[in-house]
Amino acid sequence: MKQLRSNQRLGTTGLICLHVAVLGAGFLAPYDPAEQNRAFTLQPPTRIRFVDGQGQFHALPFVMGVDGRARSLRFFVAGAKYRWLGGPSSRIHLFGVDEPGHIFLLGTDEFGRDQFSRMLCGGQISLLTGWLAALLALGLGLGLGLVAGFFGGWRDALIMRGAELFLALPWLYLLLAIRAFLPLSLSPWTTTLAIALLTGIIGWTRPARLVRGVVMSAKERDYVYAARGFGASSWHLIARHCLPETYGVLFTQMALLVPQFILAEVALSFLGLGIGDPAVSWGTLLAPLRQLAIVASAWWMLLPALFVAATAWCFSLLDNEGERNGAVP
Repeated sequence: MKQLRSNQRLGTTGLICLHVAVLGAGFLAPYDPAEQNRAFTLQPPTRIRFVDGQGQFHALPFVMGVDGRARSLRFFVAGAKYRWLGGPSSRIHLFGVDEPGHIFLLGTDEFGRDQFSRMLCGGQISLLTGWLAALLALGLGLGLGLVAGFFGGWRDALIMRGAELFLALPWLYLLLAIRAFLPLSLSPWTTTLAIALLTGIIGWTRPARLVRGVVMSAKERDYVYAARGFGASSWHLIARHCLPETYGVLFTQMALLVPQFILAEVALSFLGLGIGDPAVSWGTLLAPLRQLAIVASAWWMLLPALFVAATAWCFSLLDNEGERNGAVP
């Protein structure tokens, strides 16, 4: 039990840090994610030093500039303009170095864009897609599952046959086909909403089936029969006695669906059907890996894949905790 709680704390801490970093991407990122510097294409991660070539120790970390001189890492520096969550603008960044020095913590891509800045800013679209799609899928699954489980009859048969149809469909291929049918010239945020809508509609079936099972069990309990005998309406029984029983299932399904839908966005953008330049998401960061030459010569371009995997792993820690505590029937 102690190990389970430790895993849950680890997953929760990792996700909190991730979301805080993504929300504050403009402040944490040293450069504009769309800024190109063709003099630094496919540069490896910058080495941060404390000891220079003469063996002299520096109290502050530094990097070597193109002129061969040490450039100290500075904090709260002025840089590219950004907006806090689409609101107030600012030019203050957490860290940076003076020109002609550069700091590329995760290297640069084939256009000389800073991968660390793009990783943070790309998380805004990828995480937003995952959460919006998961909320839509859970909302549909909860509503349909409550109706099917509580009322039964033809409603249950109709909803469950629809769920079986959706489960039988190869959802990834269906998603690819529908997205390919839509115009590729959509704006980044319109594309984000379209992907979230498509994945959310496709992903409602499993939550609906689980909620249905919980409600079918809850409605047979003695206190529900007693409340019905005192004249409680069906919707009152659903809201008061059945809905609270589904919270554990919803939490566990959220931990499953968010990373699943993030991966769906990553797959679409990787294949060129999702977010496109100049906008950035985790999928567009991986798109250059379609070129074998980049995979062979620039290992740091694989780092976004590790970041996506770490995010899914943090969500899986929450999911495992929910299952072991009986959240899933």
